[in-house]
Amino acid sequence: MTSLIASGARAVSTEALKPLDTFERRHNSGTTQEVAEMCAVIGFKDIDALIDATVPENIRLKKTMDMGEYTQPLTESEFLTMMKNMASKNKVFKNYIGTGYHGTHVPTVILRNILENPGWYTQYTPYQAEASQGRLESLLNFQTMITDLTGMPLSNSSLLDEGTAAAEAMTMCSALNRGKKPKFYVSNKCHPQTIAVVQTRAEGLGLEAVVGDENSFDYTAKDVCGVLVQYPATDGSIIDYKPIVSQAQANGIRVVAAADLLSLTMLQPPGEWGADIVIGSSQRFGVPMGYGGPHAAFLATTHDCKRLMPGRIIGESIDAEGKPALRMAMQTREQHIRRDKATSNICTAQALLANIAAMYGVYHGPEGLKQIAKRSHDFAAVFAAGAEKLGFKNTTPEFFDTVTLKCPSGADAIVKACASAGINIRKMDADHVSLAFDETTEIADVDALFKVFAGGAAAPTVAQVAPSVNTTMPMARKSEFMTHPVFNQYHSEHEMVRYLKRLEEKDLSLVHSMIALGSCTMKLNATTEMIPITWPELANIHPFAPKDQTLGYQEMFRGLEKQLCEITGFDAMSLQPNSGASGEYAGLMGIRAYHQSRGDHHRDVCIIPVSAHGTNPASAAMCGMKIVVIGTDAKGNINVAELKAAAEKHSANLAALMVTYPSTHGVYEEDIKEICEVIHQHGGQVYMDGANMNAQVGLTSPGFIGADVCHLNLHKTFCIPHGGGGPGMGPIGVKAHLAPFMPDHPSMKDGAVAVGGDKPFGVVAAAPYGSALILPISFSYIAMMGSEGLANASKRAILNANYMSKRLEDYYPVLFSGKNDTCAHEFILDMRPIKDATGVEVADIAKRLMDYGFHSPTMSWPVAGTLMIEPTESESKAELDRFCDALIAIRGEIRDIEDGKVDRENNVLKNAPHTAEVVTAKEWNRPYPRDLGAFPVEWTRSHKFWPQTSRIDDVYGDRNLVASRAAVEVAVAQTA
Repeated sequence: MTSLIASGARAVSTEALKPLDTFERRHNSGTTQEVAEMCAVIGFKDIDALIDATVPENIRLKKTMDMGEYTQPLTESEFLTMMKNMASKNKVFKNYIGTGYHGTHVPTVILRNILENPGWYTQYTPYQAEASQGRLESLLNFQTMITDLTGMPLSNSSLLDEGTAAAEAMTMCSALNRGKKPKFYVSNKCHPQTIAVVQTRAEGLGLEAVVGDENSFDYTAKDVCGVLVQYPATDGSIIDYKPIVSQAQANGIRVVAAADLLSLTMLQPPGEWGADIVIGSSQRFGVPMGYGGPHAAFLATTHDCKRLMPGRIIGESIDAEGKPALRMAMQTREQHIRRDKATSNICTAQALLANIAAMYGVYHGPEGLKQIAKRSHDFAAVFAAGAEKLGFKNTTPEFFDTVTLKCPSGADAIVKACASAGINIRKMDADHVSLAFDETTEIADVDALFKVFAGGAAAPTVAQVAPSVNTTMPMARKSEFMTHPVFNQYHSEHEMVRYLKRLEEKDLSLVHSMIALGSCTMKLNATTEMIPITWPELANIHPFAPKDQTLGYQEMFRGLEKQLCEITGFDAMSLQPNSGASGEYAGLMGIRAYHQSRGDHHRDVCIIPVSAHGTNPASAAMCGMKIVVIGTDAKGNINVAELKAAAEKHSANLAALMVTYPSTHGVYEEDIKEICEVIHQHGGQVYMDGANMNAQVGLTSPGFIGADVCHLNLHKTFCIPHGGGGPGMGPIGVKAHLAPFMPDHPSMKDGAVAVGGDKPFGVVAAAPYGSALILPISFSYIAMMGSEGLANASKRAILNANYMSKRLEDYYPVLFSGKNDTCAHEFILDMRPIKDATGVEVADIAKRLMDYGFHSPTMSWPVAGTLMIEPTESESKAELDRFCDALIAIRGEIRDIEDGKVDRENNVLKNAPHTAEVVTAKEWNRPYPRDLGAFPVEWTRSHKFWPQTSRIDDVYGDRNLVASRAAVEVAVAQTA
């Protein structure tokens, strides 16, 4: 070897043996040369000089984040190996626990072409409907499926989980009575987690959730707004609620039914027996249990309740050519516009999971769903009959898929025996257990149950028991459902995959181009981050599985909590909130509980800047707080003098300040520490909205700045994909004094996994860890980026935003900037002077961007008539330039209007977007060439994204609400 080296052979260095590639380089786009070029355009010698000029010195972290074993980043292959080892510590038992969570088979055609497909999971919420017709059609399918199955005329798409859907229904009942009836009845036959979420929500709203036997309630009471029942009940029994409906509705009490969706293929739907609102989960329609979520819940009701419905409604309207087109309708925006008057703070839904459930319905069709339901019921019936032969008494003689048994030797013994055999069943009380059967149940599974229940004695078999079993059910469904052709023609894989691809191609997503949405942070959702979510060790775990079966999940939770605490500067983290809005609510409820623990029940004033997200005042109102709005100064910063005056005025009753940092105007406010100190001086707590953590990580932190609590949008800063409008996660970080008040969960009693503080304010999600299945995405992002990579991501986000701002400032006014004329990770372009000069609206620019192949930035928020742009750290310089070039070209088109070269009303902007059908029509009567409409720049000729509809008429759609396939057919028939 010595002679080889001496003769000139290459020696091996340890540096050369380090990993060849890093995840950070894949995530943080831009070469060293490109970064230097961008800094030069902005006017700084390097990126660190830009950061020094942008982030106030008094909030800068002085040390590198200590991420423990993840301080140094893992490579993608290292992470997958580590994650597989961690996941393998979970035990995937055969589950019969039920309580709203069931085993299901995800059809592989849906798994591959939706859940694992970035063309579906990187879509944004369909605010730009002309570029969203595919997912809108799928969500309309979801609504149609829900309305057909529930027997209700109107459904949303969708909500977070069954528990919060029930809480939203209670809020609706109260709002429909103008808050004058403060009691809400809850049947004790509802799922325990649903009862707990409803009770928590009621407390914040000043309502009283009265839990008891639904037959014992006083339905003549004048102070009751509604009653919640479970159908079938949590013990599996099928109950005829019609007598209760008659009593309740005769006295103005609305009836809410929490229904099992699969059972409604065989049972009379609640809409037929009189329910006013029907809620539930679509989880068992092809969505994995995932230790609790994400799952798309639903809320269906009557048309007279439509303006108080939470969540999103997809409705049909018409486009500029008079052709049918889909869009989000009505209170999709109204709830946020209402701010503190809103009846819900729901912002994200579970759109990706609603799409999966809808496609499950499309793929199986009504007959396939009936077969799945009948098979589940038959297995339950066979097991119930066999168990009775073994001495167990069936206490639910009328059931769908869940049976409850009285155990001759007590429940503990049989639960333990089942666990020893790799089986989970539900302990109801000391003497009773229940078992829920589903589409994953097989004959061998039931035979295995018989052996355990026989306790060593001779056990019957399915083959022996089945022939004599009576499988008739009460309240059998007679009405048809899902009769629309969409549910009856895509049952072969060839047809299904083509249908999925047709819808996908109608939608613009991150696979096409950057989506520069301010505040929404549409960053890279890396493939490696997404891979673990489909592993059985993570996907097939029941949320109420025993602790010793979830050790892998628990290890990941503790690791993620530690990571997020280091990043945020907080002492404790709750992973339960399953959306940003849920995180806001949880954080404020924690503050509320803290004040009450000190005897300060009177502290109920929440100061909120006028520039805050619409969900901020809505969340505060849900917690029973009184909102005091303060303004901003000429530079867009919080008006500190006004804030001080408000804090002084409300000092005795001040509960909290809600603030976003950097501000929603894209600026690091210099006075943020002083603002926090003012609130603390007057006895309040500082709640920081984590929407803009993308510009804090590694540079500063909420805890260091002075916040007491902050929620994190994991679907923004920490890479969980938006999925067309969900899923999201909104965990909250808190200082030590607030940690005791974090939410707990009813499933975690009796020595199970610890969750929450020792003085919890309540429960905010149906599952103890919210949407646990998607937490590995954020965990993997942090682990593969490492401390330095995370800080670099913040720096690159700031660099990219400032680069774009500088390139565009000569064409559009930049509305706000920091003291050194820089912005944070986003910036606002003011389009109002253009409107004044030419009549071109911000919406015209947004629609014209589609012709260039781009989704519009955030439109008219937080300032009307503006575009808020956030490029994220993931976009390359080439893509940033392409977007800037598009906006600059559009400015040239506007200049032609200013100069009188083109008509103010009939031009490429007012007529945008241009569809293939329009530009290829035989007649063309517009005063500009066809190709200018369709191919405004060269790159659109080589790769063209075609909007599917011309501009959609929003007003028409709201005035003529059509929100299901069946309603569409009726509307067409009426106009024929």
